[in-house]
Amino acid sequence: MDKRSDFTQGAILPKLLRFALPVLGAMILQVMYGAVDLMVVGRFADAAAVSAVSTGSQLMHTITTVITGLSMGTTVLLGRTLGEGRNERAGGVIGGAIWLFGAMALALSAFTLFLAPQLCTLMRAPKEAFDQTVAYVRICGAGTLFIVAYNLLGSVFRGIGDSQTPLLSVVIACVVNIVGDLLFVCVFHMAADGAALATVLAQALSVAICLAVVRRRGLPFPFHKKDLRPDKRPILGTVRLGAPIALQDLLVSLSFVVLMVIVNSLGLVASAGMGVAQKLCGFIMLVPSAFSQSLSAFVAQNIGAGKARRARQAMLCGMAVSFAIGTVMFYAGFFHGDVMCSLFAADAQVIAAGADYLKSYAIDTLMTAFLFCFIGYFNGCGLTTFVMLQGLIGAFGVRIPVSFLMSRIEPVSLFRIGLATPASTAVQIALCAGFLFWQMKKESKRKIRQ
Repeated sequence: MDKRSDFTQGAILPKLLRFALPVLGAMILQVMYGAVDLMVVGRFADAAAVSAVSTGSQLMHTITTVITGLSMGTTVLLGRTLGEGRNERAGGVIGGAIWLFGAMALALSAFTLFLAPQLCTLMRAPKEAFDQTVAYVRICGAGTLFIVAYNLLGSVFRGIGDSQTPLLSVVIACVVNIVGDLLFVCVFHMAADGAALATVLAQALSVAICLAVVRRRGLPFPFHKKDLRPDKRPILGTVRLGAPIALQDLLVSLSFVVLMVIVNSLGLVASAGMGVAQKLCGFIMLVPSAFSQSLSAFVAQNIGAGKARRARQAMLCGMAVSFAIGTVMFYAGFFHGDVMCSLFAADAQVIAAGADYLKSYAIDTLMTAFLFCFIGYFNGCGLTTFVMLQGLIGAFGVRIPVSFLMSRIEPVSLFRIGLATPASTAVQIALCAGFLFWQMKKESKRKIRQ
């Protein structure tokens, strides 16, 4: 394995940053897909189109989180296999993932295409925006194959310590998405439909670029046709590691869908305002999210190599950098939310509603630096069942009940409803810290016995 992609040796922070920065860059550009959609629609269409894109993209984000969570199983399994020096088994990991994610792509495409109206009804899409929301979901659903393929390829690249190739593909695809938005929305006046079409085309291009790189450069381990057989061992290994993450991500995302349903019931302005704020939240949370993904690969290699202490040191490095940047994000979101929201909407009422919600979310930026790095560490250790449990407790034990209670307090405030998110994060951090200390204590006792 190349020294640059070997995380088991050398100074921790430089290697972690060198790997995490391209991951962050790729994630920024991925979030820009939806952000540019909303920005263009917000400038060249009406509030109904803004609501359609925000509600539809939230639904598609929920589907994408399942794919991303399950693909994390491939990253961890591949990273651990390479860390243990078993390169001959790495090809089988990828072959099993291709079968697993191929079946998943077909199922999710059928699900979104045929059940789009029912899904939009469940989300209480405002009636003025209902038809546009259904169309947005169906067009994006038709492109689910590209979403699945990109996440699978990204998980493989991260597992082998390469975070630059996904960045390159997304850079090019993001430019295509922007051009597509301007063409379909501004020139052809396709509103939400045009935004969805531009996103799908951009995702397809990302996949094509990644495949071209793999074909030209190859992989740092043997990969043969026999590896493409549906071997149940790597498939079950990916599912065992990734399914708890996918389930946790799905249910946590569903808790945000419930939050959107609550806000959608307040009317079109509140719905559009929250949609704008959530796009900004996507950017605000990118740094801790990038470290979470990067730590999963970094920790997996070190756990495979038997270097548990080095894995924990990497987690602490990620927390320190994430918190420093999170402090800046807090200031911007809490004190200048109206300026930030004005980038995505021209309606004064929508801007005010978005800024109100963003204030509460800004508080969360100070805490997710710790939570997301905890999650990345535990995923890399293969402790994905705990990650699932703490996420479920936070989502359904705190976020949904608190947001519902806050929505009943008159006058209704998006700021108070949004406080459910930092409340959930605080509980999850306490759970993660307690579990880590318990794991370290158990590890110390094992060493004493030896």
